[in-house]
Amino acid sequence: MTAEKIIKEKRGTIVDVRTSAEFQGGHVAGSINIPLQEITSRMDEVKSLKTPIVLCCASGGRSGQVHGFLAQQGIECVNAGSWMDVNYYQTQK
Repeated sequence: MTAEKIIKEKRGTIVDVRTSAEFQGGHVAGSINIPLQEITSRMDEVKSLKTPIVLCCASGGRSGQVHGFLAQQGIECVNAGSWMDVNYYQTQK
């Protein structure tokens, strides 16, 4: 399933992996912020989230790193790239 379809169907959880300061500057409605550098220390929280986890950041680089790590842990997730793309998908019907 594509990130766009997951978002449009409101499945899973949107996780923004940018820094807290970046997240506070603007983010997708309903998303949660778990910065890249905190992923490993917050794995219990990550594992409790509704899957699939839709990962986003500024450009897709950091969310790509997190995607690789979470996939290795057996967690269903997709890299949706930029949070602005996720925001756009969420507003489409």
